[in-house]
Amino acid sequence: MIRHVVCFKLKEGASAEEAKEMLLSMRGREETALSVEVGIDGLHSARSYDLILIVTLADFDALARYQTQGYHAKTVKPYMHTVTQTERSVSVDYPVD
Repeated sequence: MIRHVVCFKLKEGASAEEAKEMLLSMRGREETALSVEVGIDGLHSARSYDLILIVTLADFDALARYQTQGYHAKTVKPYMHTVTQTERSVSVDYPVD
C-alpha cells in the first residue's frame, strides 16, 4: 500500500472547513482511495500548514490514476488549486506495510 500525504496552506479568506469537506467528499467517490483522512491545523504557528490530507492507495499505479483520472483529478484537485496559495502545498508518498 501507498500513503499519500499532502499539507496545504490556504489563501486568505478560504474556508478550511469547506476545503476539508471537499477532500472528504472523495470517500466513496474516488475508487482508488482505500481511505481518506483530513485534519485542520489547531496550533496556527508560523510554520504550520492549514490542512492535511492522508490517502491510502493500493500501489503506485493507483496513485498515478488518482492523480490523473476520476473524481480526485476532475473535481477535488481543481477546487483545491483555487483555495491553496500558489506553491504552498507539499506532499510525501511512501510505501506502508
